[in-house]
Amino acid sequence: MTTTVSGLDELRGLAGAELGPSGWLDVTQDRVNTFAEATGDYQWIHVDTERAKDGPFGGTIAHGYLTLALVIPLWSELLRVDGVGMAINYGLNRLRFPAPVPTGSRVRLSARVVSAEDVPGGVQLTVDLTVERDGGDKPAAVAQAVYRYHA
Repeated sequence: MTTTVSGLDELRGLAGAELGPSGWLDVTQDRVNTFAEATGDYQWIHVDTERAKDGPFGGTIAHGYLTLALVIPLWSELLRVDGVGMAINYGLNRLRFPAPVPTGSRVRLSARVVSAEDVPGGVQLTVDLTVERDGGDKPAAVAQAVYRYHA
């Protein structure tokens, strides 16, 4: 379910809001291979399907940073901000990958807006993010992200 706000004033009112969950997103071997090509990270636990069968995860898994990158399309499902000139990813305060994401599984995102603070020319949201794997007993990723929205 998407939360839609219009402008910086409504954005400020999101402090404490729970957002999500997003829809599910498939983590395919093709997606993992494409990420490996983009980053140069060809570690066998990600791209060698035959060798990974005998590895610690019983098959290939997504890169942790691929799991993090999937926050981008999933976040856009959680929050739509109209009436702003630009939005930027300002960074992360914390990031952990408590559980792997096996290829062939799917993930979704939930979030809680920790704070909404004024910054020069805009509003900064600090958001606790949880990437959940379908059927997993632990989150695939937990992070605290900082986003800035400018008029």
